[in-house]
Amino acid sequence: MCCLPQHPVSMSPDAALDAVTFTDVAKAATRLRGVVHETPVHTSRSLNERLDAEVFLKCENLQRIGAFKIRGGYNALSRLSPEQKAGGVIAYSSGNHAQAVALSGQLLGIDTTILMPENAPTVKLEATRSYGAEVVTYDPEKTVREEYGAELAKARGLTLVPPYDHPHVIAGQGTVGWELLQQVDDLDVLLVCCGGGGMLSGCGIAASVLQPDCTVIGVEPEAGDDATRSFHTGTLQSVHNPDTIADGARTPSLGEYTFPLVHHYADDMVTVPDSAIIDAMRFVWTRMKLVTEPTGALALAALFSGAVTGDGRRIGVTVSGGNVDLARAAELMA
Repeated sequence: MCCLPQHPVSMSPDAALDAVTFTDVAKAATRLRGVVHETPVHTSRSLNERLDAEVFLKCENLQRIGAFKIRGGYNALSRLSPEQKAGGVIAYSSGNHAQAVALSGQLLGIDTTILMPENAPTVKLEATRSYGAEVVTYDPEKTVREEYGAELAKARGLTLVPPYDHPHVIAGQGTVGWELLQQVDDLDVLLVCCGGGGMLSGCGIAASVLQPDCTVIGVEPEAGDDATRSFHTGTLQSVHNPDTIADGARTPSLGEYTFPLVHHYADDMVTVPDSAIIDAMRFVWTRMKLVTEPTGALALAALFSGAVTGDGRRIGVTVSGGNVDLARAAELMA
């Protein structure tokens, strides 16, 4: 991991907080009804005994495209103007946002161009192409995707749909929490995977209204601890290509919207080692028969690592996705 300098934020915190509200999340849930799955909540007595908690897994690995990202992608694309829809969109992603935008474009009749790293999981590259998107690859060691994406958008006249730092994307991702908090009453803690902070922001907003006594905790890989450092210092921090198996959490930093939202709505941030992610993956694969990708097991890993303790509490956990290369998963869990 290489830490970058502190990153200035031009947007005021109040403007970010006003940009995404509970009403926006609730309207996104209505917009997404019939388009995305209301994913199930799975439990396990063995898991509860191991972690000394009542654990409720929100299974977004069973979502369309195999991840929660379809929620924010579809919500954002559906709110574009007719001119923007006609001109096409571009997105950058290691995989799940890529698939979300590609499928949403297919459903809404919008041409999509997706910028993906050369080392993205093959399953995600192939799935993105299968939805009709044009995939443009780049070398993540030499290229800053945000800069390349902005260049392509300008050159081709495309509308850029960022993976997390956009009000409509955040509102869509927040429907994960909106659903879970209505499926399960009286949660003491909600653990949310954190890459760029879109789902964490949206889930925090949902919890603040639906279950305000619930403690919301974001979870990052140790190698990509930018959001955790940002949360605890109050200053936006960055990382460069963090070396972690959680490829969906290799984001350089929180964004202009998500940094103030996470700082306001999250109660804490913790980090976990890759070894705990593998332990969590192994358990849900073998004992619960749930296929998760490394990033999908990130929130649960907080309990496996001891970063968050069970203490007999009722704990909701987001399982953000299941798009994993099977050969790679076998290597990790061997």
